[in-house]
Amino acid sequence: MKIKTIDVFQVTLPYAGGVYRLSGGREYSEFDATIVRITTACGIEGWGESTPFGSTYIAAHAKGVRAGIEEIAPSLLGKDPRHLDRINEVMDNSLVGHNHAKTPIDVACWDIFGKSVGMPVCDLLGGSTGDPLALISSIYAGEPEEMRGRVVLHRKAGYRGHSIKITDDPQLNANRIEACLAGRKKGEYFIVDANGGLTVETALRLINTLPKGLDFVLEAPCATWREHISLRRRTSIPIIWDELALSEEDIIQIVSEDGAEGIGLKVSKNGGLTKCRRQRDICIAAGYSMSVQDTTGSDIAFAAIVHLAQTLPKKYLRCVLDCRDMVDIKTADGNFDIANGFVLAPKTPGLGVQPRLDILGTPLMSYN
Repeated sequence: MKIKTIDVFQVTLPYAGGVYRLSGGREYSEFDATIVRITTACGIEGWGESTPFGSTYIAAHAKGVRAGIEEIAPSLLGKDPRHLDRINEVMDNSLVGHNHAKTPIDVACWDIFGKSVGMPVCDLLGGSTGDPLALISSIYAGEPEEMRGRVVLHRKAGYRGHSIKITDDPQLNANRIEACLAGRKKGEYFIVDANGGLTVETALRLINTLPKGLDFVLEAPCATWREHISLRRRTSIPIIWDELALSEEDIIQIVSEDGAEGIGLKVSKNGGLTKCRRQRDICIAAGYSMSVQDTTGSDIAFAAIVHLAQTLPKKYLRCVLDCRDMVDIKTADGNFDIANGFVLAPKTPGLGVQPRLDILGTPLMSYN
């Protein structure tokens, strides 16, 4: 089995909530998705997606995905897509870094692998746990009571996890956290996510302002490695790394420095399913909890999230993000129905998605 053609599509995904706000004044009203189709010489197709959050989130941007694929694609033609470690070696030798550009190719190859052997991707990644996966909401930063209202809406829909976005004002952030955690139900899990927007000073002021006994974890509080480690030494609140945990090497170093209690695995940010599989195993060995997410994305990105999350032992998995909930366009169909805030990976071969070609349109680029 050999790679014959790599097609690259672009789709603009409007944010379903109007404007998504993060710390540092970052705002996003739409997301630029790159979707890849790999076709083998025997006619099997595989699909993958990479949708960066925007060029101000991490060192990744949508045009860079397509530019990176332009560097990588010619070296992949004629290769066996089922040899995932070899595929990733070729990509890494063709382009240093730029994980977000490699992700859609890696995911599309896993889709082909699953279809070629009649197995779902989660089984190939280690086997499905069979456990329903709890979803997490994404509550963008706003006024405290308005954020609380969005938590309540997601709670009514069955969500067990809530990711609360904050900015850089300690008192306002404290008010947001208290409002969002009010009415907390048994079994709910709260992430307070600063997306790197706090300094150690503002983080400590926030923590000292809060009443005792609030149960949450603090994700990506600061922008730099040194600040994370410094804050970690000064608080008993569990720290989760995200934007600075980009690779196996990063996670090994975090473990060696006792820098965290958990990791946010984001498929596009962390380089695709092959690299996330390795990172998952390091985290399990270290006893780290994980949420499985992506920066954002549509149905194809969600399929990859679900298949990866389906392989995590229950004690280590906190929640998964339904990125489809964030955007207004549906790019594919598949059996990823939500039941009372939970989802299961389908048993169909590969990712289990059927892309909507009328939405994807004509490829921007094709390599053959």
